[in-house]
Amino acid sequence: MGAGKTTVGKLLSKKINYSFVDLDSEIESNQNCKITVIFEKHGEKHFRKIETEVLIKYSKYINQVFSTGGGIVIKDENWEIMKNNGVTVYLKASIETLFNRLKHKTTRPLLKVDSPFERAKELFLSRKSFYEKADLIIDRERLEPENVAEAIIKELAG
Repeated sequence: MGAGKTTVGKLLSKKINYSFVDLDSEIESNQNCKITVIFEKHGEKHFRKIETEVLIKYSKYINQVFSTGGGIVIKDENWEIMKNNGVTVYLKASIETLFNRLKHKTTRPLLKVDSPFERAKELFLSRKSFYEKADLIIDRERLEPENVAEAIIKELAG
């Protein structure tokens, strides 16, 4: 959360002339419901099931850049789908940087707790080893989204 996956994904897709798919937006469209409402009404487990279904649906197409939710990595099935159908990219940043980008957003259901920084840190640390399995790791800390997209293109070409 907060790494800039959607922003960078849109820029990257334009630069390489691929279509862009934001899985969270597709889930909301598919369910005709905001993700926060899905979490509130049905819980995270139900959301993760839908997330996998949408990932499977869109992974069948070629020439796409995906932006996924940060928690998609917690299911082995999702990692297999992503690794078998494209290149995975981890936009790496410190928890402090990520939280500073998120702290005023109200659309993050997993951060609607008494101590959002501690929860964000806990999520980040529990997912970090999954993120580090990505094909490419781009240090996002001091780069603007445009530069991140360029760095991904350079790494893919190299």
